[in-house]
Amino acid sequence: MERSLWARSLVWCAALLLGAAACTGRGGPGPRATERPVTGTQLVIATGLDVTGKYGIRKRLVDAWNALQEKQGSPWRARAVLLPGSADLQRSQLLAALQSGSAAYDVVNLDVTWVPEFAAAGLVRELPAEYADDGDVLPGVAATARWKGKVYAAPYNSDVGLLYYRRDYLVPGAGIDEEKIKALSRRGTPWDELAGLMDTADAWARAEKSDRKGNYRNAWTSQLAAYEGLTVNAVEAFASAGVRLTDDDGVYRATPGELTKGVAEFRRRTESAHTLDGAFESDEAGTLKDFAEGRTAFLRHWPYAYRTLHAALGEERLGVVPLPGTAVLGGQDLAVAAGPAMPGARAEKARELVRFLTGPASERCLLDAGFAATRRSAYTDPGVVCDDRRAAPSAGAPPEGGERDMPRDADHRPRYARTTLLPALESAALRPRTPLYGAFTQAFTGVLSRLHSSAAARREADGEVAEELDAALRGVLPGG
Repeated sequence: MERSLWARSLVWCAALLLGAAACTGRGGPGPRATERPVTGTQLVIATGLDVTGKYGIRKRLVDAWNALQEKQGSPWRARAVLLPGSADLQRSQLLAALQSGSAAYDVVNLDVTWVPEFAAAGLVRELPAEYADDGDVLPGVAATARWKGKVYAAPYNSDVGLLYYRRDYLVPGAGIDEEKIKALSRRGTPWDELAGLMDTADAWARAEKSDRKGNYRNAWTSQLAAYEGLTVNAVEAFASAGVRLTDDDGVYRATPGELTKGVAEFRRRTESAHTLDGAFESDEAGTLKDFAEGRTAFLRHWPYAYRTLHAALGEERLGVVPLPGTAVLGGQDLAVAAGPAMPGARAEKARELVRFLTGPASERCLLDAGFAATRRSAYTDPGVVCDDRRAAPSAGAPPEGGERDMPRDADHRPRYARTTLLPALESAALRPRTPLYGAFTQAFTGVLSRLHSSAAARREADGEVAEELDAALRGVLPGG
């Protein structure tokens, strides 16, 4: 009983923290981006909240770089300032600060969808090609750091949609064994195969009248409120249907016929009886809570949720596989600000800091802490380890290797990292690469969010929705 209460409290708190980090950028105590950064020999990193805690892995990496500078007798140090507000607000603040020069940021932590916009506006510096294209960074992840054939950032931590499932809702009573679940992880597995398992799980859970199943509502949930979560889910559906919305230069290329296929796939996923009613108002925090509290058997979420869910549910109740169909890449990249007043020596030191924070050992540390690493070596090379001060335990998180820590392999990596997370990253698709991403996502979600707003909207033909979506995207993207 004590463990149950503890786990429930943990999930409530973690859901609020992680959801805030992923969706709003709000966090705990720490330097705020409104403070005037220190100049001189202190480099300033503008970033969102670290989802691994107050003394999380990102802070530990910065501390490790500072310790290295001290050891080398260098006067340079680095510190991070937190950008408050939602992801959109953080983007707006960074744009305004870099355009006006009102905040002396040296390194900026950019969502992967922002890189083209900041690069096209001349707000971040071009970096040597090896910062992304060194043969170790995963190819799809490396693509997030490029714009118009040039590298403008270094991949910091990646992200990809995963499918979490409740083992206690699926086996053995539901007649679904682990092999059927693992079969979902094969590349190219259609959503229909998952839908079949949802049918079985739904029928079993609804027929089960014990108290343990009292919370159950529907088979799956995802982040379908009208924000970036909806964009991600819809792009995953469109990509799974073979629809590519833009080319590599951000030029709109889809046709109404192709969009009709994407709309049909999106509807097949979201309008079925399987979908939790609350999903259409839910974000990362809400869906995490619904899944952990047993209202649903399947959850589409990001890798960082695994550690929290495992601490609450344990391996006997939690499973995870790559998302059927095509998943979408997320994550953040580090870029060096392009302020014309920045001396060459300062810019070079900022590049050195970025190189350290995104190097093989740092990426292994990010993986061990629960992020999706951007380098293949972090998953596969036994010689790449999280060393020196970067290995210090994270405050507020289960100790690595401790009783509530996620399962680990012989090399102390998260056990699911090589078999589940790495394949998911390797086969993931990019969201549209465009400097106009903000306008794209607003137009995209503006049309698709209305599909669930009324019975009349749900009766609208896929082709009609596609025509409306085509007009909206042509209005905001080049080539339209």
